[in-house]
Parts: sequence; structure tokens; C-alpha cells
Amino acid sequence: MKIEGKNSVRELLKTNKTIDKILVQNGMRDKESQEVLSLAKKSGVKIQFADKAILDKESGSNRHQGFIAFVSDYKYADFDEVIESGKDKPNAFYLVLDGIEDPHNLGSIIRVAECAGIDCIIIGKHRSASVTDTVMRISEGGANHVKIAKVTNINAAIERLKAENVWVYALETGGGSIYKANLNGRICLVIGGEDTGVNSLTKKICDGVLSIEMYGKINSLNASVATGIAVFEALRQRKND
Repeated sequence: MKIEGKNSVRELLKTNKTIDKILVQNGMRDKESQEVLSLAKKSGVKIQFADKAILDKESGSNRHQGFIAFVSDYKYADFDEVIESGKDKPNAFYLVLDGIEDPHNLGSIIRVAECAGIDCIIIGKHRSASVTDTVMRISEGGANHVKIAKVTNINAAIERLKAENVWVYALETGGGSIYKANLNGRICLVIGGEDTGVNSLTKKICDGVLSIEMYGKINSLNASVATGIAVFEALRQRKND
């Protein structure tokens, strides 16, 4: 996997992940670049300098900003370990993504989740985007810091969360106002796919359906935008509780 961009590479260097090497464009002397290079040197990571044309050839996005890190494929969290580590957390907060197939949406949701301190994002092995170079870049390196578990069966994962006294809510139109719901305690929000929303069977096994009140003519939000609104409404309630 290739991690591109100054911010993404810098966040990667703050983790314990094994980095094979970092390819750096010649002449990167600005302050931000020097900070990334300093982190790399302190971490003992191999640094290879090259002309911009080389990085352009290696880049999958052409937005490398002079830095490309080469790492092993993304390592997902173990769902059972996530459940075990969250057993004693009175305010455990999870996200389940049901059919998020757009890498840009997944990357944006990961970024929101990391900023909000979400305990884990749970995605399906099927009908779901995976953590790729693009997702890592869009998340601004957030995927290096938030746990992401990939499960075979989303509904089984939800039932497991409920068995651990986690209240699970689908974020979907036609539900109760999210601003009137009690989002304190151990909760999980289920975010549906871009075009399909939350699966009907998945919705049935949730403890409730919550909606974001809207007043325009379109009355639909991008999945990552809706996630941001819902997650930070929950954080607002928790802070003021």
C-alpha cells in the first residue's frame, strides 16, 4: 500500500506500523516537509529522494505533495478484540457502515470518526469499500489512528454489540429526531449506503431509527456529512450530560 501526502505520511509516522520506505521529492525544504523528514529520521525509516517525475509515476492520485510512504497492506482490527476492549467503557461509541462503497465517503467518515474519538468503525467484507491508498489519503491519515474492523455479517455484528449492552440506532429518514434522542452511554450508529440507505433487515434489528431534521427541497445528505452531524450531536450531549 502507498500512503501519499504530507499529512497522511506524518500521521503514519506517529504510529507503530512498519514502513518499508518513504519516497521524497528532491528540494522539499518548506517547514512542513522538514517536520515530516525529521519524524522519519527519528523513526529510523529509510528515506529515498527522487525527482518529481518518479513520484508522479509512483502516485496513484497525483496528489503526493512530494511524499509517498510504502507500507504493508492495511491491518484491520479484530472485531472480538474490539468488543472485549470496550466492555468496561461506559461511553463506548461505535459506527457500523452498511454498504458504504464510495472510497471518498469512507475516507471522510474515517476522518470524522478519528476526530470524534470513535472506538471502532465496523464495515462489511462485501458491498463495502475497503481501506485503500485513496481512503487513507482522504482520511488525512485518520485510518492510522482509529480502529476499523471488517466483518462477514453486519447484522451478526450488530446483535453482538446489543448483547454487550450497546444501544444501536440506524441513521435514516423517517425516524425520530436525533436531537431529541438520548445518545449518552454505550451506543452505535448505523450509517447506510450512498444510494440504498440502511438495509431493511438491518434496520429491523436496530433499537431505533434516528433522523436529522432537514428543511430544504433535496432532503438528503451525503453519508459522510450525515455521519459528521450525528456523531458530533452525540458528543455534544455527552459533554453536556
